[in-house]
Amino acid sequence: MRTARQAEIFQAIADPTRRALLDLLLESERPVKSLVERFHISQPAISQHLRVLRHAGLVSERRAGRQRFYRLQGEALAQVADWLAHYEEFWRTKLAALGQHLGPGASEAGSQPAPGKKEEG
Repeated sequence: MRTARQAEIFQAIADPTRRALLDLLLESERPVKSLVERFHISQPAISQHLRVLRHAGLVSERRAGRQRFYRLQGEALAQVADWLAHYEEFWRTKLAALGQHLGPGASEAGSQPAPGKKEEG
């Protein structure tokens, strides 16, 4: 069962604009102005997205004079990775069972290039 904190994290990353903000912050700390320039939405809208990310613990804010700088706090994303790991194991098990069901030639068929594609090598 997910905690309230985990629910906040998943809700925060559900929005594509917030995921794009996280991608930008993965590269480096950035001022709000720099983030706003990368999107076709208003500064208040970006600030609202950043507020949601900050509240979920995904970014931190640092003030320097009149500017606000944001930095990724990747530790919170570990909860997402942990949750996804359960499903990764589920699908690994299901695909292995499917491979056994299809027989020995099934894994070889999956490694061949798609029709119309040349084999590399």
